[in-house]
Amino acid sequence: MEPAPAGQKEGGSRFRASEHQHARYNPLRDDWVLVSAHRVKRPWQGQLEKPPPEDVPRWDPKNPLCPGATRANGEVNPQYEGTFVFPNDFPALQPDAPEPDDSDHPLFRAAPARGVCKVMCFHPWSDLTLPLMSLAEIRTVIDAWAELATDLGASYPWVQVWASSFLPNEARLEDRTQREHLSQHGVPMLLEYAEQEARRKERLVVENADWLVVVPYWATWPYQTLLLPRRHVCRLQDLREGERDSLASIMKRLLIKYDNLFEVSFPYSMGWHGAPTGPHLEEDCRHWQLHAHYYPPLLRSATVRKFMVGYEMLAQAQRDLTPEQAAERLRSLPEVHYKEGDKEM
Repeated sequence: MEPAPAGQKEGGSRFRASEHQHARYNPLRDDWVLVSAHRVKRPWQGQLEKPPPEDVPRWDPKNPLCPGATRANGEVNPQYEGTFVFPNDFPALQPDAPEPDDSDHPLFRAAPARGVCKVMCFHPWSDLTLPLMSLAEIRTVIDAWAELATDLGASYPWVQVWASSFLPNEARLEDRTQREHLSQHGVPMLLEYAEQEARRKERLVVENADWLVVVPYWATWPYQTLLLPRRHVCRLQDLREGERDSLASIMKRLLIKYDNLFEVSFPYSMGWHGAPTGPHLEEDCRHWQLHAHYYPPLLRSATVRKFMVGYEMLAQAQRDLTPEQAAERLRSLPEVHYKEGDKEM
């Protein structure tokens, strides 16, 4: 009896990632995601969201982030004309919080948690989001991120817009997995991953000389992306001038595609992960590679979101659309914003 061809079982059915359920390993988080591509065909009878309004005013006195507006604590914003950073009025972390008492049992442990929280307004206009900003304006945002990372990173181990006296769960996990990968394979994990994705191209969304954006092989959210430098870079503040300019360009291209997908201002959570700072600045952090995660919740349309519910909360992450299908959809979209298309004609 002849053996079945690779990817084909004895019963004759051939595995196709776009049709058959399978699990994919996420080496960055050391866990697995269930891919159930066949579920895309099911009719949607779940919750529908209201799409975001399109008629956002340029300046709104009720918006506490606008120039000249009064915030809830009575502070009045300056008449800022560019990127504006200020302390969060209701921070999750404060620098002078007292330490918790010692635990009397190993099942009831507490630890000190101190830090600062900042708010960053990218632009003074409420109706202007990053994909509609100029490259120079986006570059200003990048420089502000890098300045925060440098200033707060002088003393705090972890900096995003929040700076903490400890490494959060995701940071500790990525530190461990990247350290193990470098030890076992002799190359930083995400540097090797970027080189592989640049060669394979099936999950590539956009790229330029310094950066690439992919829907990661292990993506959980439908149109989740990973932004990676081609050069080995540990921290945002280590980027060269040219890399910051090309970062502004690739961010704009990605975010235009996001908005064009459902012709809506695309919601997402985004953040940078880089080597720890503060006391870790003098340590060997070669295992780290700078990267940004984009986690958008929209699934099928501007009104259909993915929720982490039953199976995801009680077992493991699961997705319907394959990362390859998601990347192909994003890749095929135009790089002129749908709101500006008529201006180009």
